[in-house]
Amino acid sequence: MTDHDIPSARAARRRRIAALVAAGVLLPLPALAGCGTDDRETSASASQDIAPAPRDELKDGGTVRWAIDAMPGTLNAFQADADATTTRITGAVLPSMFTVDANGAPQRNADYLDAADVSARDPKQVVTYKINPKARWSNGTAITAADFVAQWTALRGKDNAFWTARNAGYDRIGKVEQGANSREVKVTFARPYADWRSLFTPLYPRSVMGNANAFNDGAREKLQVGAGPFRLQERDAEAGRVVLVRNPAWWGEPAKLSKIVLESLPGDKRAAALAAGSIDVAAVDQVAAKRVASARGPAAPGASRKAGNAGPQGAGERAAGRAAAEGSALRGYTVHKALEPAYTQLALNGSSGPLADDRVRRAVARAIDRQALADTVLKPLDLPSEPLGSHLLMAGQQGYQDHSDALGDQDTEAAQELLADAGWKREGGDRQQAGEKAGAQAPDAWRDSGDYGDEDGDTSPDGDGRDDYGYEDDRWPGGSDDQGDGAYDGRNPGRPIPGHGGAPGRSDREGARPAAAEAPLSFTGAVGSEVQQAALLRQSAGFYKDAAAREKKAADGDKESSAYARYKRYKKRAARALSAAEVIETGQAHGLPGSGGHPGAGRPAAGRTHGASAFRVGRLPAGDKVVRTALVRKNGKPLTLRFVLPDGAASEQLRTVGRRIAAMLAKIGVQTSVQRVSDASYFQDHIASGDYDLALYSWPGTAYPATDARPIYAKPQPAPDGSLTVEQNYTRVGSDRIDQLFDQAASELDEDSARTLVEQADARIWAAAGSIPLYQRPELVATKKSLANVGAFGFATPRFQDIGYKK
Repeated sequence: MTDHDIPSARAARRRRIAALVAAGVLLPLPALAGCGTDDRETSASASQDIAPAPRDELKDGGTVRWAIDAMPGTLNAFQADADATTTRITGAVLPSMFTVDANGAPQRNADYLDAADVSARDPKQVVTYKINPKARWSNGTAITAADFVAQWTALRGKDNAFWTARNAGYDRIGKVEQGANSREVKVTFARPYADWRSLFTPLYPRSVMGNANAFNDGAREKLQVGAGPFRLQERDAEAGRVVLVRNPAWWGEPAKLSKIVLESLPGDKRAAALAAGSIDVAAVDQVAAKRVASARGPAAPGASRKAGNAGPQGAGERAAGRAAAEGSALRGYTVHKALEPAYTQLALNGSSGPLADDRVRRAVARAIDRQALADTVLKPLDLPSEPLGSHLLMAGQQGYQDHSDALGDQDTEAAQELLADAGWKREGGDRQQAGEKAGAQAPDAWRDSGDYGDEDGDTSPDGDGRDDYGYEDDRWPGGSDDQGDGAYDGRNPGRPIPGHGGAPGRSDREGARPAAAEAPLSFTGAVGSEVQQAALLRQSAGFYKDAAAREKKAADGDKESSAYARYKRYKKRAARALSAAEVIETGQAHGLPGSGGHPGAGRPAAGRTHGASAFRVGRLPAGDKVVRTALVRKNGKPLTLRFVLPDGAASEQLRTVGRRIAAMLAKIGVQTSVQRVSDASYFQDHIASGDYDLALYSWPGTAYPATDARPIYAKPQPAPDGSLTVEQNYTRVGSDRIDQLFDQAASELDEDSARTLVEQADARIWAAAGSIPLYQRPELVATKKSLANVGAFGFATPRFQDIGYKK
């Protein structure tokens, strides 16, 4: 069956992919068995780093230049293409009835509400809001019940003229009406709704919500009326800039800053912008964070001397001068790090193939050492590295419980027993190759072959001076410098998170690189399907050869064109794949017939050539051992899982985690074929469409799990045409009981009872083994040292009026 694509609000809601990636969309807290008050306070301190300072210690005035991933597709937070930047802007210029604190708990916003409570439960749930009498729109008109009525009418899902993407909660309301006066609002629910605090945030004026044209088009690029500490002054798409200025009509504590300039700045350009001092606040990756940290220490010995020996006379001095200027600029920044409310998961596609069997999924899950993976990502940052134990709550949130025991801890023997029970059994015994430990040569499946010269003298595989995994040497990293997660972004619930700190990486050519399905597959695990591997490599070589021919034709003899550069790149990739296939077929690969069966036998030494190729032997991440285990087979066929990963520079951290997972699966006899695809196609063409066996991507945490997490884990339902409607459950694994628990939790007004239902749902999601949470992601934000109340916010809603420069 194929996924059902419905041209409706529900389909639009499924396509809401936000930010935030988050690709890797980051930040773990210690997994707590339960959260008392002391525990929550400790967690809060770990999940937020914003250089707090009292308002009276801040200057009045000043501008902050704040990097954003991209210009917002819309300023209407309830449309399908709303993203993290939309959320940031609306948070500064529009009313929020409830904000979220550092522990992920909703809090009434006193700037807008004097009170908000459930005033009746029988026969219907009624919530009464009392609006702050001072609250008014920037055009001088009061915020009243009429604005609430208009928003409910637009979002309830009954009027198709409004192109909405978020109706959850509003569709449960029976009526919204004025109470005792225009500042009192009574909301009567047709069905009980536990997450009622999520509603009317942000609140738009009735001039937007009361008119379909204004909702659909008018609010996409302009917000002529606001009601926050800032107002929207300018949105310049050509310049990639949004300007917010202090709102003179604001009744609350006045904004300390006079202006916030949101500037579109890709993640790979942020380190340079920091070095130039042209940005004040920017989410960054580990590379940029390290540059800031190193600039605060002494210069490396001999740096000036080395620079002076490079190039013509005077070039070294100029380079040293530039380095000194860069260091001086970077010393003016600090990097805030915290645990972002988002987690990276291993997704197991249960729609077909071996993973449709829950025993195989559980076996894969029990082969994974989640602690080791969390350590890989978080320990280098000196952040708590406990693996996350819940799909629905982040560590530190009230009610957080580790339910991973519903599946079981890492246990190789138990995993092998599950596989055997499902009919996948080993042929032969385990064998450990001599010397296969951290720092030793890895087995063939880990090999990264070198490249084959080119007319311009570049010998890297892709013509970019780096090896095929983005490294300039031949070692596997123990921990990546790059923080990108390659997943999908978003503070907005229900959206996967893109890579941290920037927009997803670009493909080699927009709309014209080899199709994702044509990307080369590299096998990881016990060697056993050499013929298949060689055939796939030859197929990959053919795809790249065809792509090279197209690009050469497009270049039309212009060797300076980007098409010609792509031609060379594809030509070299074709040669690399073909040569690797030949090595396998001639038995010269490690572990193959004729190789002698010991590390390095039958292969050229590093740096020597064999035919047209030069091999660089990869090394495993520090601390890993490779246990060569016979493949498990069923009816003579090995268990091979296709592991799809993004190939952008911002996704290197994700690929490091993927390589470790592949090594763990090899220990139970499961072979993985790693397919790297462009960031641009990763989500839509693979995750959403179900074209993968294993994948890594992230989901954001939420203060409202009963509402926001349901579509992520809901059981896919058959559509009338026989296709499958998956909502946002891209693993296609679910159950009727999980759906029932979510529905009951969303309708349960007793908070303790609702929390218990959420816990039960989480335990069943673990047991289904479609999604294996690995770790919360790290959040790194560089800011000017002189700034306060801004940085790594974690769960907390930013208080824009309190951001400012220290006196």
